[in-house]
Amino acid sequence: MATFLYWIGRWAFRRRRLVGGLWLLTLGLAVVAAALAPSGDDEDLSMPGTESQKAFDLLDARFPQSNAQGAEARLVFQAPDGQRVTATESKAAVQNALGSLRRGAGGGDGGQVASITDPYTTGAVSKDGRIAYSTITYTADAVDLTVPTKNALEGAASQARHAGLTVEIGGSALDAEESLGGTTEMIGVVVAAVVLILALGSLVAAGLSLLNAFVGVAIAFGLVSALAVPLGLTSTVAILTLMLGLAVGIDYALFITSRYRDERAQGHAPEEAAGRAVGTAGSAVVFAGATVFIALVGLGVVGIPELTKMGLGGAGAVALAVIVALTLAPALFGFSGKRVLSRAARKAARQGGTASEHPHLVPSAAERPGPLGERPGLGERPGLSERPGLGERPGLGSRWARFVLRRPVAVLLVAGLGLGAVALPALNLELGLPGDESKSVETTQRRAYDLLSEGFGPGFNGPLTVVVDTSKPADTRATTDRVVSTVRGMAGVASVGDPVLSRSKDTAVLTVVPRTAPNSSETKDLVNEIRGAVSGIEAGTGAGVLVTGTTAMNIDISEAMSDALIPYLTVVIGLAVLLLMVVFRSILVPIKAALGFLLSVGAAFGVLVAVFQWGWAADLIGIEQTGPVMSLMPILIIGIVFGLAMDYEVFLFTRIREAYVHGASPGEAIVNGFRHSGRVVAAAAIIMISVFAGFIGMSNPTIQTMGVGLAAAVAFDAFVVRMAIAPAVLALLGHRAWWLPRILNRVLPNVDIEGEKLSRHVPAPATGPYTATGPDAAVPPLPARRH
Repeated sequence: MATFLYWIGRWAFRRRRLVGGLWLLTLGLAVVAAALAPSGDDEDLSMPGTESQKAFDLLDARFPQSNAQGAEARLVFQAPDGQRVTATESKAAVQNALGSLRRGAGGGDGGQVASITDPYTTGAVSKDGRIAYSTITYTADAVDLTVPTKNALEGAASQARHAGLTVEIGGSALDAEESLGGTTEMIGVVVAAVVLILALGSLVAAGLSLLNAFVGVAIAFGLVSALAVPLGLTSTVAILTLMLGLAVGIDYALFITSRYRDERAQGHAPEEAAGRAVGTAGSAVVFAGATVFIALVGLGVVGIPELTKMGLGGAGAVALAVIVALTLAPALFGFSGKRVLSRAARKAARQGGTASEHPHLVPSAAERPGPLGERPGLGERPGLSERPGLGERPGLGSRWARFVLRRPVAVLLVAGLGLGAVALPALNLELGLPGDESKSVETTQRRAYDLLSEGFGPGFNGPLTVVVDTSKPADTRATTDRVVSTVRGMAGVASVGDPVLSRSKDTAVLTVVPRTAPNSSETKDLVNEIRGAVSGIEAGTGAGVLVTGTTAMNIDISEAMSDALIPYLTVVIGLAVLLLMVVFRSILVPIKAALGFLLSVGAAFGVLVAVFQWGWAADLIGIEQTGPVMSLMPILIIGIVFGLAMDYEVFLFTRIREAYVHGASPGEAIVNGFRHSGRVVAAAAIIMISVFAGFIGMSNPTIQTMGVGLAAAVAFDAFVVRMAIAPAVLALLGHRAWWLPRILNRVLPNVDIEGEKLSRHVPAPATGPYTATGPDAAVPPLPARRH
């Protein structure tokens, strides 16, 4: 693969105008397609195979008239203190507001109002007479409601407020797709740009990485927007595409750009350096991107359509980021010339510097490989005697690696126990789906939710729907009455509405209001209690009794996510071990990587529980209501973090193995890997954390949770697992870390991710490998170690 990518890199460099033009054309087409495409709808979550979904499907078949309704709104009215909403003045204010809304239904908005209920005739008044509500249904979905329609709704509320009532608006009518390009997202991008400039020491190199990412993410976002209606993609899919596309796009371009600068520093001509950069770092990019792609596509096995769409959207963004990095990056190298190099490297090139003129570039005795036969014993701890040679200026990565080599046990214990402590709250992880109760108290939807809970009980906002299929029983009425009496006799039920029959009289629908809030454990227990109690009725009458509704659906999805968590994690861990075994040709290194991945994911879950369930530091990110963690998050975070963790594992430990197979001792190989990749991996992690954290400020609970979880997971995995625990384990294992049984060595394919074949097929530079500047610029060629 390295040789193939090498030729792609050289071709893209030579044909840079063609490559740049093709990507510019693709970008233009994606933008035009997105601009012309209609807006997609945010659909409710569904879970095929669950009882609640079966009930919804039955309702669609038996009550087709209900499908004609679109968005829904609730105008919630509260009388002033000491007064009742049923008083003459308050009643007149409510009816005048609803009357103005009815008159607006036939106006210039196209008559999108389907129906408006009168709270005084429907009994929608609280027992104390202080709160009432009216339900407004529309003929269009929320995203298709016109501005005059929404203005009429808000105008009716404003009119009643002027009359002295407190009025709030609930329901889906005012829900809008999450807007992009907010302040926090832009801060994340700015931080990423600053980190790139500091890491690369060149505005051009930093701009090149950002340009690569922006091209890839713009194309991906345009395609998602264009396909939103045909494929049913929601705004959450688009935001995840933007989030992942930015993060991995910047990182992949950074890795290839950094390797290109290293190759130029070793004296290679620009075209040759571009080929080598794509052949080596590009191989790691392909593998890393493939792991993210597979993990995200694998989300489809869970069986939730929305989760599948999110996984496919993110996977598409990652695939585009890989292709853009492999082709557009070398093309931009050709356009940028020497400006992609750091100022120090350009200055040295003008002065014609050589290794003799820059003694800090010459490897010390500790870094030079000895004869191939000289190897430390298996029990010997390598690297303890390594010290910088005279005139050397080791970078932070080298110094940190030597520190870990001197104290591997202490580093391992501190890092491992620290992550374990952070992961402890994950033992109390509760899953659920957020509703209006999770929104800010500054929103009218949240205030309407609170008013309805106050006036009609906490369960009013999450009613259950009991569907009775009476197509088989002989006595439909008796069967329905038996279900009603059974449900009414339960302690957790506040009320049961009168049965509503379908036109064919073969289906009855009951509305059950629990005494507890939708996300409470008591409501979950009630759903299970109802399902257990009606099973006897089903057996005795042949009727089908199903419990559904938004609350029941959320409970079913949460349980399905909990059940799928361990199997999915097992598949991901198995895949990680297999893929890393192919890459590193080792057994212990993949096991170490998989266990480290578990630690970082566990710590991320611990942060989610502490913030979103317990409320720790919740005020800092604008979370005003604690509750269960969104049920989709654990599996989604596992899928994404798995790929990103493999990114850092590959980019950092590829250099370590590259040095080891060329004759370096285990300790020397660790120092060598951190010397070349430590700073780049740290910069990539900071960039990714910044991008993910930039989405925490959005009001969408799904995106907020995703931003916190992914930012925490990347921080733990990159800086604690890959840069502390992993090198400490390698130091303790020594040569055993790279052991592979002969039978596996013959069976496993050789993907040549280090680009060893390039050294055989591609000539070395005429100027030699030590013509660069900077302490981390070059590494001496080492003889290959045979396995």
